[in-house]
Amino acid sequence: MDHFLYRNGILHAEDVPVPEITAAVGTPFYCYSAATLTRHYKLFDEALTGMDHLVCFAMKSNSNLAVLRLLGNLGAGIDVVSIGEYLKARAAGIPGDRIVFSGVGKTRAEMKMALEDGIRQFNVESEPEMAALNEVALSVGKIAPITIRLNPDVDAKTHEKIATGKKENKFGIPIARAKEVYAEAALLRGLKIVGIDVHIGSQLTDLEPFEQAYAMVADLARQLRAEGHNIRRLDLGGGLGIPYERSNKAPPLPLEYGEVIRRAIGDLDVEVEIEPGRLISGNAGIMVSEVIYLKSGEERNFLILDSAMNDLIRPAMYGSHHDIVPIVEPAPGTEMTPVDIVGPVCESGDTFARQRPMPPLAPGDLVAFRSAGAYGAVMASEYNSRPLIPEVMVQGDQFAVIRARPTFDEMINRDSIPSWL
Repeated sequence: MDHFLYRNGILHAEDVPVPEITAAVGTPFYCYSAATLTRHYKLFDEALTGMDHLVCFAMKSNSNLAVLRLLGNLGAGIDVVSIGEYLKARAAGIPGDRIVFSGVGKTRAEMKMALEDGIRQFNVESEPEMAALNEVALSVGKIAPITIRLNPDVDAKTHEKIATGKKENKFGIPIARAKEVYAEAALLRGLKIVGIDVHIGSQLTDLEPFEQAYAMVADLARQLRAEGHNIRRLDLGGGLGIPYERSNKAPPLPLEYGEVIRRAIGDLDVEVEIEPGRLISGNAGIMVSEVIYLKSGEERNFLILDSAMNDLIRPAMYGSHHDIVPIVEPAPGTEMTPVDIVGPVCESGDTFARQRPMPPLAPGDLVAFRSAGAYGAVMASEYNSRPLIPEVMVQGDQFAVIRARPTFDEMINRDSIPSWL
């Protein structure tokens, strides 16, 4: 469910007509619904009612400060994968003891900054990282709380570029070596073992891979406890998918996901952490674009928009689907015509949809890309020297720009020319 609905034939973001926002900020832009973000966070929080838990928003899906502040005010923790994300989370008001540091390539400088400013835990990905973290912790007189990320070799049945739990992936330590690595960690004076971490991938639409992975984690937790390790926290990752195509079968609900967790680890008396990102932010956002031209080709027609692959790269990178709808609702019975929906970037890959049935549209008309709140703005670039597009948040009948569009001068002035030129 989201809060982007037609009213009197015009798409609204909560109680604000999208054309009203367009008049204020221009196109293209991202727009997020505070009500949808709130609802989706609460679905996960309520799914774990009765269990000691923390829902840590995976901010790699959407790192805007306003989004982080809203979720932090609701009680969310944050899952970060870089010191830049850590610092943004802190700037948004998230306390260090609600921030989990994930990622396979943490540097010593990043470790030091997080230790000194406060961190809930590091999800350690490898033995070299574990040794480096121990040295850094001892050098600053701190004890680093850690979980060790395990690779359970479970097929998440998702896109190959976002699968993270198979043995050929770069993530985690093979589960077969887990007891050996935990024994090594217990000998390092700068580390404190607090639990186990696992994350098998993103955009999962089937609960069975979670069942497999969590059963393995639960069994390992019992074995590690028997060997004297204080396993009091299980970080179970995220990855639950969203319905990018409204016509497809809906993915499992957070409540069903919560039941999988209860069945797997409910008897262990542990604190549960989960790290949803896409399901919280994905359907909470749209990208609004304007039609520039209609172009007739020999074999197909093209709808050319003012947004491009640099603004929303998911279709070009993953072959991903986004529903694309006109801001003015088509009349019932309107004839649909297949068109290729493309942007102005000089790449054939700058294609959002091929042969997508669309109602008649004209230059100046507006369209919205649904389910664009996750991995949209955060993956954008200035390719072709196109400035990053604004982000807007709506709450009820009000809206605010939460990241402004840079001017061309601001974009150009970030570069410098050496004196010898």
